[in-house]
Amino acid sequence: MEKAPPSRLQRELSAGIIDLIRSEGLAPGTRLAEVALAERLQVSRTPVRAALKLLARRKLVHAGESRGYFVAETAPAPHKAPPKPSPDDTDRLFLAIARDRRAGRLPDEVSERDLMRRYDATRPIVQRVLTKLAEVAAVQRKPGHGWRFQPTLADTQARDESYRYRLLIEPAGLLEPGFQLDPAWAAEMRRRHQEMLAMPWSDTVSIALYEMNAAFHEGLAAASGNRYLLVAVQQQNRLRRFGNYDWTFGHARVIVNCREHLAILDQLEAGQNEAAAALLRRHLEGAARLKRSPANSAAPSKTA
Repeated sequence: MEKAPPSRLQRELSAGIIDLIRSEGLAPGTRLAEVALAERLQVSRTPVRAALKLLARRKLVHAGESRGYFVAETAPAPHKAPPKPSPDDTDRLFLAIARDRRAGRLPDEVSERDLMRRYDATRPIVQRVLTKLAEVAAVQRKPGHGWRFQPTLADTQARDESYRYRLLIEPAGLLEPGFQLDPAWAAEMRRRHQEMLAMPWSDTVSIALYEMNAAFHEGLAAASGNRYLLVAVQQQNRLRRFGNYDWTFGHARVIVNCREHLAILDQLEAGQNEAAAALLRRHLEGAARLKRSPANSAAPSKTA
């Protein structure tokens, strides 16, 4: 009776085990613990055991006299230790994933191997990017194997509705009776905006730009003293994240954005909350009018 062909999961896990043997330079005879492999590959022990059996048939691992599997003499030789991923490599992949996700070129669920093949990236870089995406709630690890992207503002109507919602709540937050500006937070925001204004522009700076903007709007909501306003702004930032990592409006708009934020801070620090609320409303209205088009995505060097 012929054995059934290996399943897709078995093929993926067996390839993942070989990647671990290579990347960690495991010598022949090293024991491959099922529990440790299951934890590293984010699956249960049963599919790991099936993948090890598949590798044993291919003589890439061998079963011990007692229970367990070991690296075989015929296992692929370990690669030389790859250079440590640079921040630029990580940010470029981070931005490429954001662009493809926003354009609908990535499905809702992916695995590390999917991303490694698609972007010709090493496992350490993919893992670093997925970790960063999980930290900002853009992806979530699935209970078994793989990752799931979180919902985003996927079309023009959703984006327009988001801005109308923000216009309703964010300026109102500055007028809440419990509003209290934290001087340390305001000083930190001022420093970050001034650094952004002085920074040479590149595509990967757009990630830092969005996170600074998100921190600014969340900080204003936190200062309102209204916990429900803060939760609403945090949710909007999560939904907007992928659509805003890929900045297409040029460096000139970065300067406008930073200066408008600083002007709002000026009014708040002077105790002029109504004037600050009016500036915040104008700021959001201007951002809502921006449309993504080839004209918006001119090279930053031409608009600096």
